[in-house]
Amino acid sequence: MASTAAAYRAAEGGPLDVDREFYDRVASAADGRELVDSFTVPIRSGRAWEVPAGHLCRLVTVDGPQVGDLNVWNRHDPRERLWASRTRQLQRAHVSTYDRLWSTLPFLRPLLTITGDTLAGYGPDAEGGRVHDLLGTRCDPYVNRMLTGEDFDFHCHSNLVRAVLPYGLTEFDVHDVLNVFQCTGLNEDDQYFMKDCPARPGDHLEFFSELDLLCALSTCPGGDLSVPMWGPGAADPVDFCHPIGVEVYRVDPALLAGWTPPERAAYRGLHGMTRPLGPEGPGGTPTEWRS
Repeated sequence: MASTAAAYRAAEGGPLDVDREFYDRVASAADGRELVDSFTVPIRSGRAWEVPAGHLCRLVTVDGPQVGDLNVWNRHDPRERLWASRTRQLQRAHVSTYDRLWSTLPFLRPLLTITGDTLAGYGPDAEGGRVHDLLGTRCDPYVNRMLTGEDFDFHCHSNLVRAVLPYGLTEFDVHDVLNVFQCTGLNEDDQYFMKDCPARPGDHLEFFSELDLLCALSTCPGGDLSVPMWGPGAADPVDFCHPIGVEVYRVDPALLAGWTPPERAAYRGLHGMTRPLGPEGPGGTPTEWRS
């Protein structure tokens, strides 16, 4: 059966094209980066950190498979943040090298570009699973209470809430995530499934920051997702939880020649709130509604 073309496409050389040569040059220049920050996010916790524009950031499975839930904001305006659903449409449901994470309206621009992924060759597996998904979202205590009748304060949503408080953000700023290292897909009934995380010690996902970013990561309480958290066979998977390392690198300015941070979306209309002039003057019947 022939494949169906993606709905969201641009002309060659358009805004969805990526300068792969540039990102390859930045990612591969081992002598062109300087480590400026590194830390480990312990199990079942969260942490927020800054990544200046033009820097690289690497997320690493330190000593075993572990799923991480990632949020991203414009450091200077948290109203601009990761738009998971539009990124699924503009890129794909499971992202990898050269894919970008796009921001919300009215900004609509790349927040970051993925430059390295040691799991890029994984999937689809026998069940259709792939890694680094934008299909699902963070686990949270509200759904957990609904499914189990119990409270648990260290779901990814709660971890992210605690992580961003020092930056003046609240629960209302936490948003749909990129599930880093998570293996997911849709089953024959079009239902979301999760599988054992395929990452091994030292696997990483690396990205280039297109803007000054604030990032926050939760080490999922489900660990490697080998033990279900809800339904038949559910148990506490704490023994399958591992930390995730974070590394931030300053890039040699010479490698950034020709790169500039992306501009916000060019649309400057008023969504029709100021109607075009018609034969009867302002507010009259428009002669043409075409863009």
